[in-house]
Amino acid sequence: MKYNYLFLLLFCFSITNAQKKEEIKNLFWNTNDEFGTIVAVPEKYKNESAVIIYKNENYDFHKFGKSVTYTSSVRKRIKLQDQAAVTEFSEFSFKDRFYSNKGFSFKKGTITLGIKIIKPDGKEIEIDVNKESVEEDESKKVAISNLEVGDIIDFYYHSVEPFKSSLEFGFEPVETTLGESYPILDLKITFETENDFFVNFNSYNGAPELKKIETKKSNERKYVLSASDVAKNDFPRWFLPLVELPCYKFQVFFARSGKFEQRADAFLSDKESDIKKTVSKEDILDYYNTKFYPSGNLNDVNDFLKGKSFSSDEEKIKEIYYFTRHQFYTRYIEAYILGETKIMSYPYALYDSYPIFFNSEEQFIRYFMAYLKKNDINYDIIVATGRENGPIKDILIQQNARVLLKINTAEPIYFGIFTPYSLPNQFDTSLENTNAYALKVSKNKKVTDIEEVKLPTSTNDDNVSKVALNVAFDVTLNTLKINKETSLFGNNKSFEQSDKMNFYDYITEDYEKYGTTPLLDLVRNKKMKEKYRKEYDALLQKMKDKQKESLKKAAEREYNVKVDDFSFEIVNTGRYGETEPFQYKENFTIKDDFIKKAGPNFIIEIGKLIDSQVEIEEKEYKRENNIYTSFPRAFNYKIEFSIPEGYSVTGLEKLNKTVENETGSFISKASIIDSKLHLEATKKYSHSYEPVANWQKMIAFLDAAYQLTQEKILLKKN
Repeated sequence: MKYNYLFLLLFCFSITNAQKKEEIKNLFWNTNDEFGTIVAVPEKYKNESAVIIYKNENYDFHKFGKSVTYTSSVRKRIKLQDQAAVTEFSEFSFKDRFYSNKGFSFKKGTITLGIKIIKPDGKEIEIDVNKESVEEDESKKVAISNLEVGDIIDFYYHSVEPFKSSLEFGFEPVETTLGESYPILDLKITFETENDFFVNFNSYNGAPELKKIETKKSNERKYVLSASDVAKNDFPRWFLPLVELPCYKFQVFFARSGKFEQRADAFLSDKESDIKKTVSKEDILDYYNTKFYPSGNLNDVNDFLKGKSFSSDEEKIKEIYYFTRHQFYTRYIEAYILGETKIMSYPYALYDSYPIFFNSEEQFIRYFMAYLKKNDINYDIIVATGRENGPIKDILIQQNARVLLKINTAEPIYFGIFTPYSLPNQFDTSLENTNAYALKVSKNKKVTDIEEVKLPTSTNDDNVSKVALNVAFDVTLNTLKINKETSLFGNNKSFEQSDKMNFYDYITEDYEKYGTTPLLDLVRNKKMKEKYRKEYDALLQKMKDKQKESLKKAAEREYNVKVDDFSFEIVNTGRYGETEPFQYKENFTIKDDFIKKAGPNFIIEIGKLIDSQVEIEEKEYKRENNIYTSFPRAFNYKIEFSIPEGYSVTGLEKLNKTVENETGSFISKASIIDSKLHLEATKKYSHSYEPVANWQKMIAFLDAAYQLTQEKILLKKN
């Protein structure tokens, strides 16, 4: 009886599951489907790789008591017009089960995928997804066989995510362009919500507006965005789609009552029945007026300052920054590592007092505000957004806002990032040269006003990479021995520090600077200390070996060759000065690659010893979009190549190049001094933004840099 009952239970579940899948299928493919018979595309799109005949997105937010259900789906009907499109749609990957991480419950969500193929003769082939799918890396994969040019693929993806919540909760925002890589003949996006769901939604750059659809129930709301003949989008390198292309952004926030609305991390509308389209300066002021306030015990800072003198207020504040970074962050890193790896059960107990650990910029800003208030130092709270999100006046999603602290000393100081490597006046590079809002703090007590300001920008003199290589060629072993030293400044430095350093590369530096006792030295029991030390040393060695292997692979990717005898050494962490470089050395050998024997002579691909350069492909030469690079920057390479005894160099003239214009430059010079070939090359990007009219000027110096990497010299036997 037990087995019969189990069989009956599984049978009933199977029937119910099949019924649900059939209901979902009928939402998309039914007798009323007005797009189900469309197979032709306009003549003007005959040369496109594919054309999206119909795209339909649906978002549904509903609740019953503490239960909330978020349902989303997308359906596409696509005409495949060349082999590239056939290849792209020949495989689907998906998860049919997942657990919701929303709210306070741990409930299972479901995903349903439906696929059918319409052949040119009208024959429809529905894919049995359950039968055809195979498990792969915690997901499922469906291969579509016999897909051909001229076929139409019609598929839907339906997700149901249930969870429980009695608190405020923000769903993941959606920010996307209206168009895709293929033209869309008909596009429809629908929203359905009810009471307690707040919607922020707006269209930009010419995208259609969201329209409200009347419903029969006053507590239910429905909206739709429709568009037809949507042009395909190109997404070239160095481009910000949401800044220039028709797009839309939205976020839905769930809040059951007024107190939860007040706590919400969102710019909410006054009424849940109203769509929030814009966020005003006043909205920003209201939101942040209570979010940031002075908070923290200043005893540690006061003790640090005792007996010290400084040449300026700026120097004093920067030194407090570095001390705070150590006192509330780096001094606890070892404890965190030992606790996470189970070497010690609760290492924080070794400290004299309960540790205060800052793990966010917000905590640090509040603490520093307390110091500024106590010492009557004027400051502003800056609210900004990355330029990839568009201008600050169009900010809609609170998650896109970044907060900085501006200290109004004679030379203003900005605090915007708080990491083990961060420095004063360092903030997210996407904020440079953007408009932002300054919340004016009156008499260091409360925010009383808000005004629009411009954030500073760096230059290519600030953001510099200097790379020096000493190269020796072993003729008998056909090997290049390379000693490489890299010095990074400004944003170039901050981009590399977290990749090239681990905590053990700088923690001793901090201990020595501030006289802090390393964690294991706090352990009094000699036997336990020896045990912890042995396990910790083994952990460090394992981490260092892994780091070395990772850095070796990075060097191999950079030069696209195999390297041997690799070593890495940090010379300067660059963590205590804005003009101080992050400096490291790499030594390695390259065998056979970059070398070609030609009788008694050798051809050396000397240009490839410079770091890889941007290669502009033929299809990129024609461009319609403006150019957005990361920030102004410069790269300087110096190669000192020892000429083997008994050989001379020819082909030097190809290594001399000069291209300069207002967008940037590339200059390389080569000479032979004391049996050494000296090659120096410098590439500069003048700005982070260039209008599309300047694209050919950028290509000029980019191509010159790439061409140098293709140049060779001949080592001629004397």
